[in-house]
Amino acid sequence: MFHKIAIAIAFSPRLQTLLAEAKRTQELFKAELLLIHVGTHTDKDDLFMKENLQQAGLDNDRVHVVWESGNPASEILAACRREKVDLLVAGALKKEDFITYYLGSVARKILRKADCSVLMITEPSAESNPFEKIVVHAENSPYAVDAIKAGVYIGKLQKAKQLHIVREIKLYGLAMSVSGELTEEELSETRRNMVNDEIQNVEKILKDMDVEGLKINIKVMSGKSGFELAKFCSRVDADLLVVGSPHRKLGIFDRMFPHDLEYIFADLPCDLLILHPRKK
Repeated sequence: MFHKIAIAIAFSPRLQTLLAEAKRTQELFKAELLLIHVGTHTDKDDLFMKENLQQAGLDNDRVHVVWESGNPASEILAACRREKVDLLVAGALKKEDFITYYLGSVARKILRKADCSVLMITEPSAESNPFEKIVVHAENSPYAVDAIKAGVYIGKLQKAKQLHIVREIKLYGLAMSVSGELTEEELSETRRNMVNDEIQNVEKILKDMDVEGLKINIKVMSGKSGFELAKFCSRVDADLLVVGSPHRKLGIFDRMFPHDLEYIFADLPCDLLILHPRKK
């Protein structure tokens, strides 16, 4: 699914933890691994990096180090474009005295402007934490099929216990309001039909995929999608949320009226994979 994976690293106490995550991700997708370091590059830095790669078991010809200097977010994104990276792995930060996570300016810029897929890890660990409960945001867009394919692919690789596919009725409230003259029974029937239509749409997509061994739940919801999606992930104790990349770059209107994904960025419920389909 991903042929070249990159991870941004710094010489911090978390270095070995991030290298462990990088190794697991590389092995999961059988990909080439690129390590991006933005900062100094001296002979001492080279030696320190080599020692850490040996300790992490990453001293092989499938692992390459890129040294950059300048603005961290800009240099990381530029390196990913230049090296034709398919997936960039990054880490979120934990709020002090809270059990939620937040994204600093570097991580937010990466999520908003990356041309490749991004895996945001909320809690990097030296130990393996497989994705046992996966939620896929199957919005009604060209990215829905790609997101579902990714969820199914990763679910089978990780032998996931549950794959939730979430579909939205964007105009659910409007559809119900124009049905104001219907009886309660007719209103319930209209609602059931709308939900069933969305379930059937997902089932049609799944029909052409190998889902053997996966326990799949199709969930239809309405409301502010990012907000409801975050609540659903917390409720089912999800390990990974898969979403399609936004249709366009986030601009001034998204800052005034938050984009759906901003609800997710503000309070990450679990690891987050933003899928950016590769250009043909």
